[in-house]
Amino acid sequence: MTKQNVLVSDCTSCSGMVTVSASTSALLSPAMPEALAALGGHVALSEKKLFKKLETGGGDRGGVRVNAWVDSLRASSPSRIISTASLPEKEEQSSWILRHPSALHNFRQIISASKGKQIVMFLDYDGTLSPIVEDPDRAFMSREMREVVRDVARYFPTAIVSGRCRDKVYKFVRLAELYYAGSHGMDIKGPSKSRKCNKGNQAVTFQAATEFLPMIDEAYKALLEKTSSIPGAYVENNKFCLSVHFRCVDEKRWVALAEQVRLVLSAYPKLKLTQGRKVLEIRPTIKWDKGKALEFLLESLGYASSSDVFPVYIGDDQTDEDAFKVREFLRHLVEWKRLSLQGQ
Repeated sequence: MTKQNVLVSDCTSCSGMVTVSASTSALLSPAMPEALAALGGHVALSEKKLFKKLETGGGDRGGVRVNAWVDSLRASSPSRIISTASLPEKEEQSSWILRHPSALHNFRQIISASKGKQIVMFLDYDGTLSPIVEDPDRAFMSREMREVVRDVARYFPTAIVSGRCRDKVYKFVRLAELYYAGSHGMDIKGPSKSRKCNKGNQAVTFQAATEFLPMIDEAYKALLEKTSSIPGAYVENNKFCLSVHFRCVDEKRWVALAEQVRLVLSAYPKLKLTQGRKVLEIRPTIKWDKGKALEFLLESLGYASSSDVFPVYIGDDQTDEDAFKVREFLRHLVEWKRLSLQGQ
């Protein structure tokens, strides 16, 4: 069982957000601006700069940029981060963990901080509610995980926030009482029926980038063609964004894959590239992400600029563990709520 970490961050629409990741035991400080993007802190700033070079593409230096980007992939997507990390990296990680205690060990403090506020749950899917698997279409959540998520949703407004297509995530989860934010928050839909903690009666729906859909479909077809010669490469159409999975690609072919992705992106300057664990994410260059989706959902729930809300975001980081277990933290939360209601 891995432990969870907690991030209490400044949020424009709430007084404090707790972010829980199941990879390492840590309490992050509010001063980490990219905590949601790289929660575990294992991706160095220099690596991000290297990765950024791929987006510029073109010119005589295109090959240099691709090679630098592949170096970034190797650094941020190792098979076993503990065994492949250098000694300074291991020491930095150990020091970071010691400075930031486990969410489970500090559960009472988290509950104390939420006293008098409405807890709202935001859950990632891949690597959080389901294990990371070689075939993205088989990232099924367990029956036990579905039951605990259903229990959480009985007591708190609960949303799944994923880079996946919203419809696909719903097919995996199959809980109609949840809110779903797919395509990195660009496609949002909530339950049609009103609930006592929702201050509105209308179903929540929002799509942030519909004008990009034809372009994304074109890029998808181009990526399918360009990557077809690379064994193991898998391009997933998530409606408002695309995912190029390379978990099953031989590392010797990463350069070839990077070059093909760069060639496709050079024809679509309005699409940007970001990097996940063994996956490349291609999405519109608009100012919208999972953080914006969280703010939109909080506003839809009636908690815009409210001090009466306590959002909790549970997700994975950019290390390459095969699965993250959050059930224990969720069960603690459900049990605490049940007992508190019994005591009223």
